[in-house]
Amino acid sequence: MIPHQSQPKLIAGNANLPLAQAISRRVSMSRGMSVGLVDARVERFNDQEIFVEVYENVRGEDMFIIQPTSNPANDNLMELLIMADALRRSSAQRITAVIPYFGYARQDRRAKARTPISAKLVANMIAASGIERVLTMDLHATQIQGFFDIPVDNLYASPIFSLDIQHKFGKKLDKVTVISPDVGGVGRARELAKRIGCALAIVDKRREKAGEVAEMTVIGDVQGQTCIIVDDICDTAGTLCKAADVLLQAGAKEVHSYITHGVLSGPAVERITNSSMKSLVITDSIEATEPVKKARNIRIVPTAPMFAQAILNIWNGTSVSSLFDHESLAAIYEGTY
Repeated sequence: MIPHQSQPKLIAGNANLPLAQAISRRVSMSRGMSVGLVDARVERFNDQEIFVEVYENVRGEDMFIIQPTSNPANDNLMELLIMADALRRSSAQRITAVIPYFGYARQDRRAKARTPISAKLVANMIAASGIERVLTMDLHATQIQGFFDIPVDNLYASPIFSLDIQHKFGKKLDKVTVISPDVGGVGRARELAKRIGCALAIVDKRREKAGEVAEMTVIGDVQGQTCIIVDDICDTAGTLCKAADVLLQAGAKEVHSYITHGVLSGPAVERITNSSMKSLVITDSIEATEPVKKARNIRIVPTAPMFAQAILNIWNGTSVSSLFDHESLAAIYEGTY
C-alpha cells in the first residue's frame, strides 16, 4: 500500500497541454487546494532529440504523467518514456501514465503475414520505462489491456456521451437510434443504446483495403429516426461520412456522430464540414487543431472531470469503475449539462 502524500503530483508533456491544465484545475477543485502541473521543461535539441528536466523535488511522490500519444505519435510516445525515466531516476514512488488517446492501438493483431503487433511493443516499452500503471480511455481493442504486465484502467466515453445525448435529445429519445459503423463496434454501440434506452442498428461495411470502403448495408430499421453513429476513432472520416449518406438513403431523418478520439487527419475536417451529418461530437483526448475548432458542425465535450476523478481515485486507492455509473458521472459533470 502506497502511503498518501498530501496531494497527487501531475506533470504534462507537450501532446495536449490544455487537457492537462483542465485536469489540474479539476483536481485542485476536488482537493480544495492548488494542484498545479509540476514545473518541468520538455524540449528538443537541434537534432530533435527530446530532453526533459524536472525542476521540482519528486522524491517519494505519486506521479501522474498526462500525455496522449497522438500525432506526432512517435514524438509524443518518446516524450512519455523519457519523462517516466526522468521521474524514476528522481526517486518518484509510483508513476502512472495518463494516456487519454493510446496511439498504435489499431495495430493490435497480425492481420497479414510478416506484420508487427505494435500495440504490444509499445506496451513493453511503457512498462520498461518505469511506469507502473496506465490510465487511458476507449482503447481501440480492449484486449490491449492484456498486453501490459502492469495495471491498466480503461475509462469509457459512453457515460459522457449519454449525458450529452440526454441533454440534446432528451425530449425525443424514442426517435433516436444508435448506430454501430461496423460489426466490430457493436458492443460499444449497444452499451450506449442501453444507457439511453434507444434502439440499435448496424452499418455493415466491406473494406477492400485500408482507408477505402467498397460497400455499406444498413442492418435494422432507421426510417424516420435520428441516427447517432458511435465509434472510438475518426481518422480521415471517409467511412463516417459515407455511413451518414447510407443512413439517410435508408430513410433516417438526420445523422449525428459521437466519436471518442478525433484524430481527424488529412481531408477529415473538410469532409465532415461538407457532409450530410448534422454534427460530430468528439472528446478533447486529442488537442483540437484550429480547423477543428472552427468547423461549424464539430463540437468538443470535456474529459477533464472524468480523468481528474480517476486520478484522485487511483491516488486514494478507491474504485475507478465507479466512474462508469451514470449517477456518479452526472455528479462530476454537474453544471456542464
